[in-house]
Parts: sequence; structure tokens; C-alpha cells
Amino acid sequence: MTPTPEEQIQRDKVIAQILNDIQANQTIFLPDFDPEISRPSDEFALLSVGIEPNPYGGTIDAFRYQFEGEEDLLHLIIVRTDGQVLTPFQAQSVVDFLYPGVPPALMWFKAGTLSHHFYLGHDVLIEYLLPSD
Repeated sequence: MTPTPEEQIQRDKVIAQILNDIQANQTIFLPDFDPEISRPSDEFALLSVGIEPNPYGGTIDAFRYQFEGEEDLLHLIIVRTDGQVLTPFQAQSVVDFLYPGVPPALMWFKAGTLSHHFYLGHDVLIEYLLPSD
């Protein structure tokens, strides 16, 4: 997967916002539901989360990612933009783009069919992604 310059810029903005919020002890919320943009799935939860523009989500290639904070864990949701089945391998490639250098063993992975969920401790994210002086 090779990100476009726009996808890389969005990723950098999202990660910078998350790191700033973690350091400021601010909760990272899902975007407010906008019925003009999104409609909840009748079958599966969280498939349309992140369609609404927000500072904690973006896209790369055929995938959409959305972050939210859960106490001391960061929850990452990955889905395909076309609503098709998402493989664990595809989801991991998005994680590798978002968390370069973070060992996969430090993440908890909850597999699904149409969405995959990754959980990572805030302290791990700061350790691996915060630029050092």
C-alpha cells in the first residue's frame, strides 16, 4: 500500500491531534452522527462511523480508519470504503501505515468480517510515535 501525499498529510494530522489530546488528557470522541451523511447499518455496528468529517479519521486506498479514546486505550476502527469484506491482512496494512514502528504484539486485535478493531495503550503510542527531542 502506497499512500498518496494527501493520505499521508491526513494521517500526520490525525496522529498529531491524537498525541496532543493524549498529552492534554483530552478524550478522543467519535464524530457526531450526521443522518444527512451516514446511515447506521441494520446488520453491523460501526460501519459508517467516521464518514462524517472529523479530526480522528481518514482514508487510505480502499480503507477508512477512525479513532476513539477509551480511558487509557486508543481504539482504531478499520473498514473498507466500499463496504466489502475486510481481511485481517488488509487491516494490518492500514495499521502499519498509521503506527509505523509500533510492534503489533503491543496491540490487542479484535477481528470482524466487515470491520476490524485494534486497541493500543496511550503510553505505547506516545513512546513510539511522539518525536523525541
